[in-house]
Parts: sequence; structure tokens; C-alpha cells
Amino acid sequence: MTSPGTRADEEADDLDVEEALALVQENPGPAHRDPRGRGAPVPQHQDDQRHGRADQHRATPWPEARTTAERAARAAARAVRRTPVSVPLDAALGLTLAAPLAALTDLPSFDSSAMDGWAVAGPGPWAVRDEGVLAGHAEAGPLTDGEAVRIATGARIPPDTTAVLRTEHGRTDERGRLHPVREVVHGQDIRPRGQECRSGEQLLPVGTLVTPAVLGLAAAAGYDALTAVPRPRVDVLVLGDELLTAGLPHDGLIRDALGPMLPPWLRALGAEVRTVRRIGDDAEALHRAVTTSDADLIVTTGGTAAGPVDHVHPTLRRIGAELLVDGVKARPGHPMLLARLKDDQHLVGLPGNPLAAVSGLLTLAEPLLRTLAARPAPEPYTLPLRDAVHGHPYDTRLVPVVLRGEGAVPLRYNGPAMLRGIAAADALAVVPPGGARPGQETELLDLPWAAGGIGVCFT
Repeated sequence: MTSPGTRADEEADDLDVEEALALVQENPGPAHRDPRGRGAPVPQHQDDQRHGRADQHRATPWPEARTTAERAARAAARAVRRTPVSVPLDAALGLTLAAPLAALTDLPSFDSSAMDGWAVAGPGPWAVRDEGVLAGHAEAGPLTDGEAVRIATGARIPPDTTAVLRTEHGRTDERGRLHPVREVVHGQDIRPRGQECRSGEQLLPVGTLVTPAVLGLAAAAGYDALTAVPRPRVDVLVLGDELLTAGLPHDGLIRDALGPMLPPWLRALGAEVRTVRRIGDDAEALHRAVTTSDADLIVTTGGTAAGPVDHVHPTLRRIGAELLVDGVKARPGHPMLLARLKDDQHLVGLPGNPLAAVSGLLTLAEPLLRTLAARPAPEPYTLPLRDAVHGHPYDTRLVPVVLRGEGAVPLRYNGPAMLRGIAAADALAVVPPGGARPGQETELLDLPWAAGGIGVCFT
């Protein structure tokens, strides 16, 4: 399905995703600070936090890892100029506009009644016509002075109408004549044609995130489809022989928590999740899955350490991938990684422990997918912690919190293998090395559903 032709569509003919991304970065749109209107901007990380201790293997400091993921996505957008797509309105939620939204008609497209009542001409009292005027019906004949006609909200105003008299502001006498019970002002309760916009007027710029309200505006303005940045394509590879897909854990086997959790979370980050494959601890199966995928991003779960069945690093070496991030100074999630497989293809390796995987998802996958999708970056914000949080000596900690009033309350059950804390959380607190004291302003990463994000609408 395509939308009717517009100047905006013509201007978008030569616009590619990289240019849309550049426009989003130059014009980030409304601030995405604390969505609840609270909190302070995040200060720059101090040098000692950013660089950490030199003896920490080759792990990347947490802020730098996120920046690296964004930079990798921008490089991929430059390498392959992906063409914007025309998407029907019912499939466009969460995408980013790759062409300006220009009105295809005047809004309203005709003079209409703003209220139920009577269309009247000239001064009262008025003789009332027998017929009425309803929304969606043909235009009524002109009124003459001293004449009125019943009219419904949204109906076309008859020619020569002076004003609309609301139902509660009129009364009829014993002869059926209509009298006003308060002063009638010329033009009252009439929505004039073009009151909201004129045909061709730009309503929204390139880089606007498509929300439910944007869909409503686009439909009102005459669109059947929108020109948007395509969703980054993601393949998910679930590793591990110990994982069950149903039933209770038994005999050393555990339920797979990441297979059900990651796809909807990735969709909330703007991705199109094409496949979720369970390939166990099989090096050859992993190699085949990685080398045959044409997704923009491959996400693996588990196998990122150096154990006997941790096959991610050997597979990346075998195919000549470039490791951009090999471990992050973050807890949980330290062994997460980011690799460039091709100019336009990346792999994010998540640890197998559930909360550690969430940490890797928000550290590496979120900035990469957000940038590929040309979504505006949320403005960081801080809130004071209600309670102290113990820190790692030199790594950033990501701790689930709930937001209460003007503060953030750290949650228990925040170990690498636990999901109980994050399941109840509104956000993750970014706790600097050394920990945080009660009342200390701390950066927060909102979760899509807790922030009222559109991602919860994805199916």
C-alpha cells in the first residue's frame, strides 16, 4: 500500500537511512529526560570512572562500551545505504519517519460544527427547518436570515450560517421558534476549514518517532502509509545444552528464560526479530547459524566466557570478525561482547545468566539498535537513591530499582542469575565503582514498558 503523492514523499525519494539518522542526531526532538518530569541531567563521567584500572584485562568501561555500539551502528549505516520503506499505518508504530509528514488536505477539510445544536443565520429568534444535518451526509442547502437547522457535531456547516447555537443554549417557544438563552457570537462553535493546518503544511519532521498520536495525525491528514526507517533485522541464537523449553527444571537442566524474554524486549528496542534458534553447545551449528544469517544484528546467549563449551570467541576468530568490545567493566554482564562480522552486520554476545544478559542487552544492543532505527536517544537523567548500594571496586553496577516519589528504591534479588528484581523494576540504576550512598543522585536507564514506551505495543 502506498500513500497519496505529496511533496514530502517527493523530497524523500533521495533520502536514505543514514541521512535520516543524521537528521535525528542534529534535531533530537522533545527531550526524553525523566518521563515522569523528575530528576536531573546526568553529569559527565569522571576520567577515573571512564578508564577504570589498567589491570582489568581488556574490558571496556561501561560508558565507552555504549558509545562504541552507537559508533558501530553509524558506520554500518554509512557502509550500506538502506532505503526507507513505505509502511501501512497499522504496522508503523515505533518506526522513525524518513520523510516529513505533510498534510494532504486542509484540516478540517470543510467548515464543520463543533457542537450538537442548531446552525443559525442572522439574529434570532429563528424558524427551525424540519430536516437536520448529520455528520457524513451531503451538505445542506443555504440558510436565510432568521432560519435555523438542527446540526450534529462534525456535520458540514450549511452555507450562510452565522453561528452554531449549542443545544443547551437554545429554547423553542410554543410556536416552534428558536430563541437563544445567551448572546450568540458570529462564528461561535464552528470549526473553520484549515483551522489546524493547510494542505502541504509540514506537520512533523524527519526523525519523528511514530507514536499512536502520530498515527492518528497521519490518518487525519490523509495518509494510508508512512515513509519510515526500516526496523533492524535481528536473529537470536540461544546456546546451551542445559536449557529446557517446557516443564520443571530437573536433573541439572534448567528452563530457558532468555528465549521467551529477548524477542519482545528486542522488538521494544525497535528491532524486527526474524528467528529464535536453539542450537545448544554445538560449535559447528553456531558457525553455520552465524555465517548463514543476513540479519543486521545477531544476538547470542551464553558461551561468551572461556569454558570448554564457550564457542562464541572461537567462532568469531574462525570467521575473522573484529571484536569491538570484548568484555565490559560492568556487573552483572562482564563477559558481554560486540563484534563486527561485516561492514553492515554485527553480533552482540550476551552472557547466559538472565540479569547479566539484560545488562548486556541495555549496554550494547540498545544503543546499536536505537541508532540503526534512527530513534532519538533518550536524555539521561538522575534520581537520588533511597538506600545505599554496594559497588564493585572498579566496575559499574546495574541494579534494578523502582521509582517512588522523587527517588529510586534499589531492589533485592539483583544477582546475575536472578530475574525477580528486574521483573518488578521500573529502571536500572547505574551505580559507579565504589557504590552509592543514600540520597546520591544516580543515573537511571528506563525500561521500555515502565517508561510508558510504545514498545509495549509491539506484537
